[in-house]
Amino acid sequence: HGTMRRIPDVADCWYDSGSMPVAQWHYPFENKEVFEAAHPADYICEAVDQTRGWFYTLHAVSTLLFDRPAFNNVICLGHILDEQGQKMSKSKGNIITPAEVIGQYGVDALRWYLFTAAPPGNPRRFSGALVNESLRKFMLTLWNTYSFFVTYANLDGWVPGAGGADRDLPLQPIDRWALARLNGLVRDVTASLEAYEVYPAARAIETFVDELSNWYVRRNRRRFWKSEADADKRAAYQTLYTCLLTVAKLMAPFAPYLAEELYGNLTGGKEAESVHLAAWPLVDAALLDDQLVADTEALLAAVSLGRAARKNANLKVRQPLSELWVRASTPTATEGLRRFEADLRDELNVKAVRYLEAGSEIVEYRFKPNLRLVGKKYGKQVPALTAALKALVGEEARAAAHAVEAGQPVALALDGQTLELLPEELLVESSAPEGYAVADAEGVLVALNTTLTSELRLEGTARDLVRSVQDARKQAGLAISDRIALTLAPANPATGELLAQTLADWADYLRGETLADSLAVGAAPEGAHVEMVELGEGTVTVGIARV
Repeated sequence: HGTMRRIPDVADCWYDSGSMPVAQWHYPFENKEVFEAAHPADYICEAVDQTRGWFYTLHAVSTLLFDRPAFNNVICLGHILDEQGQKMSKSKGNIITPAEVIGQYGVDALRWYLFTAAPPGNPRRFSGALVNESLRKFMLTLWNTYSFFVTYANLDGWVPGAGGADRDLPLQPIDRWALARLNGLVRDVTASLEAYEVYPAARAIETFVDELSNWYVRRNRRRFWKSEADADKRAAYQTLYTCLLTVAKLMAPFAPYLAEELYGNLTGGKEAESVHLAAWPLVDAALLDDQLVADTEALLAAVSLGRAARKNANLKVRQPLSELWVRASTPTATEGLRRFEADLRDELNVKAVRYLEAGSEIVEYRFKPNLRLVGKKYGKQVPALTAALKALVGEEARAAAHAVEAGQPVALALDGQTLELLPEELLVESSAPEGYAVADAEGVLVALNTTLTSELRLEGTARDLVRSVQDARKQAGLAISDRIALTLAPANPATGELLAQTLADWADYLRGETLADSLAVGAAPEGAHVEMVELGEGTVTVGIARV
């Protein structure tokens, strides 16, 4: 009690700071029990420039006095740079204050960006645009997934626990995968946070939310859309609800406000008053399934490469293709792809899947030296080196390409000696056979047959038409469950012929996908909502009337 004054004599400012653990308690003159309970500290955090200053001096003082460290865990934070990677300064006018970003994007978006942009010790670029990208990539994805769940759950009057506990519902493999991934996430996030590893914990949550949205929800839309409120539909609701509620709890330390909003809306006040008062999630070992998760990872890897191959070939996913060739990274992964072959066919919109044996290749590789790096290193040998790389073909070329992909050096015989070329010293080009779109990464290879028959083209046209009608439904402001009367009016005879050919085989498909009770070719009736859409090289006027 009374007036406290700073000690006027300071031997060294860092020694003064390093004495903080004892000085703050006036130890050893008093507060012995309090000091011993708090020392060493569990955790300390400061910028990286404190490494030889405060961090070191704390340890030095503690070691001299007590022969033990001053703290058990430390996070050294890297410096914050501007969007171009330059140090912020008033003279450059590139300072961005947290208040500006928080005012525009919210504090949770700022926090999430700082947690996930890079490991804590790395310098990181900072701008409103980068925070907004983090907001869009993670938080909006999570919110849209939650919004999807709430929309359909409210339509069906579904509430948690309806129809029996989730263990009693018939789970599909994709439900079991989601719950296995979720419990693996709980395990990994808990372990990371207990080890003070914030970055991998937050990134794991982000990856799971992406898979939940772009795989689980997208692959299960029809289960939520169907009118029957059967056990299968309830299982989908229960699975998605469990995932969302658990994610809200896991993300609470990182994004407390969004987590609170999600938790409150999902629980409706029937559980703990706040997510920050709720129990931390525990792993349900009975729901873990490492093999199922590994098989699905193999599937997702193949799907991702297939989409990339389609994009490179300028082929929309709505356009069906005849076949997909795939080579998995391991024989076990191949079995996983076979297990989920139907999903692979459907996701990449192919009629058949063929499997390549390990070591099989479709891609041809060509090599050039990275002259910027090898010029000084090999000098007069560069022309001979270029010729030797050009001569790599067949199995030698494939082995070299795989070595580069794995970050390993490539051994090359030249003038009686063996050169060890580093991956960054080589430029690798790949090409696919005529009529195929190929993509490969990390030992996985996919090749799509891009030859289009007339039947495949018409099916692609039908799928494009469904997409256009669905967009028109949204523009008309129709509810998801509204039935419609659909009219299609081609702009010219050529488009009319294409439309007739398409409807000859795909009219039932079009009606079913768009909830059309009737389908007619001709002008839209009075009062209908109309939209002009592309069809082939022409246009069609879509007319929609609620029935």
